[in-house]
Amino acid sequence: MQTIYALGSKEHFDLQQEDKFTVESMNQMYNLYLLMLDLMVEVHAFAKAEQEKFSKKILATEEEKNPNTKFIQNQVLVKLSDNAELRDEVSKRKLKNWRMNDEYVTLIYNELINSELYASYMEQGESDFKSDKKFLVAAYTEIIAPNDKLYDYIEDARLTWIDDIPMVNMAVLKRIGKMKPASPESMLLPVLFKNDEDLLFGTTLLEKTVANEEFLSSEISANTPNWDKERIADVDMVLIKMALCEFLKFPTIPVKVTINEYLEIAKEYSTPKSSIFINGILDKLVKQYESEKRLKKEGRGLK
Repeated sequence: MQTIYALGSKEHFDLQQEDKFTVESMNQMYNLYLLMLDLMVEVHAFAKAEQEKFSKKILATEEEKNPNTKFIQNQVLVKLSDNAELRDEVSKRKLKNWRMNDEYVTLIYNELINSELYASYMEQGESDFKSDKKFLVAAYTEIIAPNDKLYDYIEDARLTWIDDIPMVNMAVLKRIGKMKPASPESMLLPVLFKNDEDLLFGTTLLEKTVANEEFLSSEISANTPNWDKERIADVDMVLIKMALCEFLKFPTIPVKVTINEYLEIAKEYSTPKSSIFINGILDKLVKQYESEKRLKKEGRGLK
């Protein structure tokens, strides 16, 4: 969607280059996922370093000499920090963001230890893996994910990441939520694409939507006679074109799936009333295509 939207303002473009950008942006989403896991690893390491530093003070207090180690012994954080596969993947991709910008590690650590969530957790008695996981999920949800300064850093670091972060946060929470004491290290490193077809879908949709731009525009114009083209939001036009492309050029995608997906995207990226407008246009076109027998969907339940 973003690429097609951007192409609307370009007189000349190289579609192969745009394909590469699309694939690269998807790969960068995985880098962001790894970075958000690595942030928790770095916060954990910082906490251990802070405790060790305070315990070695010449005039250390009794509390500093014998600190509450509940947080640094959190079983889920320890499992994250000891995950060699995660560490190797972060190193291989040269994701040094938190080492080069360690102020964000300090920021998250300070917000965490000053929170009521942390205080309540540290006051509890001995914990198990389940309660440690519950705390970490809450800490990520309430402190890490909504942090404005971290959000600003992510936005500045890479343009496409700001759209990826909600999905990445959901993926992080889902993976942590599934962790068990005996979970293999690989469970935190799911593949980005389930197969080659999954990867190919994005570039194929881009290419077919761009290649059929004039036809798709005429389809929209013919079915919005009371709407001046200039009054239709640019994002809405892009979304409708992509949906029509899926209707007509992707026989294995159910019509209902296409409509639901694009309505959700419209709610996220376009105007408040866009989803209603888009739903009306798509519903009208589906009925027209069905009556004209232009919908060639394969398999059962695909209409």
